[in-house]
Amino acid sequence: FRRVLFRSMRTLTVSALSLTVLLPGFSQTAANTGPGLPKEPREILAAAAPFYDFSSPELKPWHLKAIYRLYDLKGKPTEQGTWEYWWASPKVHRSSWTRAGAEHTEWWTAGGALYRKDSGNSLRYFERTMEETLLFPLPGRGVLDSGRMKLDLKMLPPDKPDFECVLTTLQWLVDGKLQAPSSGMASYYCFDPATLALRMTYSNQLTKQFSELVKTQGRYLARQVVVTEGKQKLFTASVETVEALNTADAMFSPPADATLEERAASPHGDSQGDVTTGSLVKKTQPVYPLASKMAREQGVVVLGAVIGTDGKIHDLEVLASPSPLLAESAVDSVKKWEYKPYMLNGQAVEAETVVNVTYSFGK
Repeated sequence: FRRVLFRSMRTLTVSALSLTVLLPGFSQTAANTGPGLPKEPREILAAAAPFYDFSSPELKPWHLKAIYRLYDLKGKPTEQGTWEYWWASPKVHRSSWTRAGAEHTEWWTAGGALYRKDSGNSLRYFERTMEETLLFPLPGRGVLDSGRMKLDLKMLPPDKPDFECVLTTLQWLVDGKLQAPSSGMASYYCFDPATLALRMTYSNQLTKQFSELVKTQGRYLARQVVVTEGKQKLFTASVETVEALNTADAMFSPPADATLEERAASPHGDSQGDVTTGSLVKKTQPVYPLASKMAREQGVVVLGAVIGTDGKIHDLEVLASPSPLLAESAVDSVKKWEYKPYMLNGQAVEAETVVNVTYSFGK
């Protein structure tokens, strides 16, 4: 099934590449002037949405190539890979990831079928979410329209006066009732007031910074994206190429040895449809390791995972952690969690999620 991006949080207390443009005018540096920000948070998101609509049927076929790097828990670069995205129409596109020891390709076809071909190691969390990070960084329309999202407007501190931020806070559904949103669960979407360009997001302890913006067919594209937790780098991506594409290219035809999979409708753009967010139905409290207490280790363990169509946790991965012991404790707990599955147009789908487990003294 097609995975949708589910930005959730549960807090438990216990050098740039140059951009290649082959079609004149296909991409250009983002202008420094624009419509400016509306006054209401929902209006801001609505006004910015057309600048990030990379699934519009109005777009001409295009191709993107990005170089990305993964980092270890100490912030040191480890693996480097390449992500390529070919787009012919809202229904026809292809994604390919290549790094040492791993190759993965997906073909979306006009008939609504999804084909996959894999070899080597599985994709990591930041690889699986590259499409959302680079092309669809705004909150999904389905979640915004679900009635579970509280919106506010936030001005950044004086040391960052150039951005204005929309706060989105998801209200959890417990026993069929919406719970009051927690301020600790807010996500920030920070815009340049002059251009409506997204420059930074903050959610689940992760900060994403978007820089070296260009405009591609009237849409904003960041040539540089950096994901951090605190001051520590977790993931970086550099867009190397964006160019026009010949739709007759054979790259949209899956090979004979590709695997056909069932799938729900694409969660992007107008095809997003009726999205029902999953809800946590089984939670195991983490155990604070005695050795960590004695060493006075505390902080937040950030985990990336997939909520499967069965509601269980899959592909659990530590994204950031104050210590190996706390990471092990968090994984042992969260891997036992269960959710009511994420639904798209009435069909269960896999959903990417981020979980925070906080360890602190005196609470």
